[in-house]
Amino acid sequence: MATNNEHKLREIRQILGEGFQVKGLADIGCHEEIPETCLTLEGNALQKAHYVADSFGLDCFADDTGLEVEALAGEPGVFTARYGALNGYGAEHDSDANIRCLLDKLKGVRDRGARFRTVIALIQGGEERLFEGVVEGRITTELRGTDGFGYDPVFEPEGTGLTFAEMGHEEKNRISHRALAVRKLIDYLQAL
Repeated sequence: MATNNEHKLREIRQILGEGFQVKGLADIGCHEEIPETCLTLEGNALQKAHYVADSFGLDCFADDTGLEVEALAGEPGVFTARYGALNGYGAEHDSDANIRCLLDKLKGVRDRGARFRTVIALIQGGEERLFEGVVEGRITTELRGTDGFGYDPVFEPEGTGLTFAEMGHEEKNRISHRALAVRKLIDYLQAL
């Protein structure tokens, strides 16, 4: 998997279970930050997967995930991991800054509908495949829960009454956007 994000790797490994072995970038000796310069989740996922396939000669999958908030015209979207930094709230990949920025932008907003969307790009034998997972929900007005990472304390999936951070890993990994995309990837690989 084209990532050095330990949170993502752990989550993917938990979702996949023992039937698969997933290696991250560090496992193949890649320690650089792979650029994400595309303006779509699909583009960024493909860019990262192609980087590994082209540079290391390995089949690879990569994901990109975006939080899309209706009242913010789909923001932060492709800029989800850098949202706070882009708005003057702190460094890139700073979850606390990202959440503060999001909650500040939503102050006084009643329609807090949002969705998390993950796109996984697989490069296998030089061919590209895309798999998508989407979870509808809403942004809470305050942080709730201590598990998870990123926006988990403020994203409440539809019909659950809990944020991702209030759920156990098992429950989150059953319903999350990433889990849905990974299941599609697994189904594809197992059908080969």
